[in-house]
Amino acid sequence: MANYWAIAIGINQYQLFQPLSCAQADAEALEDFLVTEAGFLPKHCLVMTDTSPPIGDRSTYPTKENILLLLEDLAATSWQPEDYLWLFFSGYGVNYKCKDYLMPAEGNPELVQETGIELRSLMQSLQLANLNVLLLFDINRAFGTQADAPVGEETIELAQELQLATILSCQPEQFSHESSELGHGFFTAALLEALRSGNGSNLADLESYLSLIVPKLCHHHWRPIQNPATIIPSRQQVILPKLAMEADFQPEVVIYPEESFAVALAAPPLDDFSKTSVDRGRRGEASVNSSQQVKGQKVQASGSGLVAQPMAETSLGVNTRGRFIPNSSKGYVSRLPSNQPSIPFWKQFILWGGGSLLVAGLIAVVFLRNQETFRIKQISTASPNATVNDRQVVENLPSDRTSPVRLKNQSSAQITSSSQSKKRNQAVLDLAKMSLRQTQASDLSMAITTARKIQSGEPLYEQAQENIQIWSQMILDLAEGRAKQRQYASAIAAARLITKDEAPYAKAQAAINLWRLEGKQYVSNKTLLDAANALIKSEQASTYNRAIEVAKKVPADQPGFDTAQKSINKWSEKILDLAKRRAAEGERNAAIATAALVPEETAAYEDAQDAIQKWQKK
Repeated sequence: MANYWAIAIGINQYQLFQPLSCAQADAEALEDFLVTEAGFLPKHCLVMTDTSPPIGDRSTYPTKENILLLLEDLAATSWQPEDYLWLFFSGYGVNYKCKDYLMPAEGNPELVQETGIELRSLMQSLQLANLNVLLLFDINRAFGTQADAPVGEETIELAQELQLATILSCQPEQFSHESSELGHGFFTAALLEALRSGNGSNLADLESYLSLIVPKLCHHHWRPIQNPATIIPSRQQVILPKLAMEADFQPEVVIYPEESFAVALAAPPLDDFSKTSVDRGRRGEASVNSSQQVKGQKVQASGSGLVAQPMAETSLGVNTRGRFIPNSSKGYVSRLPSNQPSIPFWKQFILWGGGSLLVAGLIAVVFLRNQETFRIKQISTASPNATVNDRQVVENLPSDRTSPVRLKNQSSAQITSSSQSKKRNQAVLDLAKMSLRQTQASDLSMAITTARKIQSGEPLYEQAQENIQIWSQMILDLAEGRAKQRQYASAIAAARLITKDEAPYAKAQAAINLWRLEGKQYVSNKTLLDAANALIKSEQASTYNRAIEVAKKVPADQPGFDTAQKSINKWSEKILDLAKRRAAEGERNAAIATAALVPEETAAYEDAQDAIQKWQKK
């Protein structure tokens, strides 16, 4: 039977950082909920805070050594494959040289690599442990450190790459907030409320609830906006014990061998494919029917891929988080169910007969087309005395047919463009056959990693190399699209998937540096607009005027300027509306004074001045 584990770490008193107020309370409150309300066993819920008691002779003071030793001991002696683990951390986080670190109690901002806990190493070790992991990071950003990028960008990238369910308290460009009134960080307060109210039964519901409540808490407590970042793996995951007994069956397919490049790429070795395994089913008390195992492994179909399931059975039922272990390096995905009834002989005869006629027809079409092509070649090389009718045959050929005559009149640029288009279409087709999405940078990166396993001299090596170049450019295109939508963290995370061996690497690195700068500018300017919005009080024209003055501080050449201008014009029109309302109520002097608050160079300024002159004449 799968066990549920939780490790809750909360650090208030840092040795070399400013103290926090609510981190310890966050960890203790989550542990209390999991034990008293969620059904976790007390001995499986471990708390590490400034004052947490030791476990036997082991200290739980949250130093780097204590945290890593605890994880190593549990992995070696306690955790079993398919166990569930909640890992919660409330404290400081730092990004140093493009790597994210959790800072333990003794963490040194000047020695991040030596004293911090590298998240890449931590997340990879948890992924290798074959656990169902839920990572919850209420990370506070540290000021005055060697950090060269917002903390959280690499974590999001790693969670997508390793397919680990992860929730960060805020976006990389934002800040996490605490409240003495709440007694918790905003993120943890919303998390606890979601779980207690039943809105955290699955990751999708939890994401929706947090994305709604956390910004509201920020608004209520007059803090800059904070939006949690949630990475939901392609396999659906049970997060609370009471849901583990529910069944959720999925469509099944069977794997058979066949020669196919695209499907060959879809069958990497076990250690690589495990990163993208999909589990759409919840554990139930169901047994496996032996007839479902006759023709191969059972696999589940999902929006992001096809993953085979071993037939091993646990005390909770079928082990639905299996891995694809092909019998050969190539395979074919059939969408027929394994228990399909046999087809009567007369139906088979009709099918075979119809199929044979279709094949014969296709052969005839190909033969006739070849004959026509041969005739065209003769005409094109014939003497000038060829008849007009023959020449018209050549000139009237359909435009989509490639003939020597057409190629002769076609520019080299058009030929090159057509060739590149065909290669790209083939790469997209190969991607689709691997059940990967061209709109997901992590899927494209996964395809590249798999294609690199084809060595020089092996069949399909050249095609694999072409696909790698095309897929890497598609990653950059996706990143650039996200940057245009001001999704800088997502754009950077995508661009960082492009490695040094790929053609767009230099361009991607230049873009990352630019997006980091623009991201910081955008966050700064967005904070200004949030502050301006916070000044506004309904029916008070002077507050709109003050908000406009704050919004004017957004520089014209920086991200967020267009948004600021739209807000300024909207607020100026609001001031004029208030002035007109007062004039209609007979408060002419008040109307004039209100209209005078409309600043110059705003959309409503000229109308406001006209209104003032009109009211002054009365």
